[in-house]
Amino acid sequence: MIAHLSGRIIARGATFAIMDVHGVGFRLLMSTPTLSTLPADGSEARVFTHLHVREDELTLYGFATQDEREAFEALLGVSGVGPKVALGVLSALSPDELAQAVTTQDVALISSVPGIGSKTAQRIIVDLAGRLPTEAAASADTAARRGANPAVTEVREALLGMGFSAAETAQAISGASGDTAAELLRSALARLGGGR
Repeated sequence: MIAHLSGRIIARGATFAIMDVHGVGFRLLMSTPTLSTLPADGSEARVFTHLHVREDELTLYGFATQDEREAFEALLGVSGVGPKVALGVLSALSPDELAQAVTTQDVALISSVPGIGSKTAQRIIVDLAGRLPTEAAASADTAARRGANPAVTEVREALLGMGFSAAETAQAISGASGDTAAELLRSALARLGGGR
């Protein structure tokens, strides 16, 4: 297996980048966050990789961090989740946000990812329970307490309805303060720059 690549970014698209490694161009499919962290074309970069093997094709996936690659590989172990869906999850949620959603059994957040229904979200939660590391156990504990609060669910639905992404919503709610839905929404919107 190819564990990582170091080389020069020579081109990129909406879902991929091409990296020149000693004269060989590797096409790497990537999540939106990973693509956004890449340096300008012509610059050197290092990415962690996963080689997905099927009967009729070999596909190389690139990741900014080892945590993202581990989350991707864990998602591939979930029945009904293929590489395209796994990459979609990691485009919407960081590995930490995914781990917190699994810890707090947040079906609504996971199923807000395009291509993920509530049954698949429930399977992800069951299959990945305890398998995803988080950067801070404390933030997972906070998320667990918040996940049980109906006001948080109300605020999440309101933010998603306003057009914020699942990742933006999760980040805003995790740092929001207040006890009522109105207080939490006001705080979350302030964190998001006052809304859109």
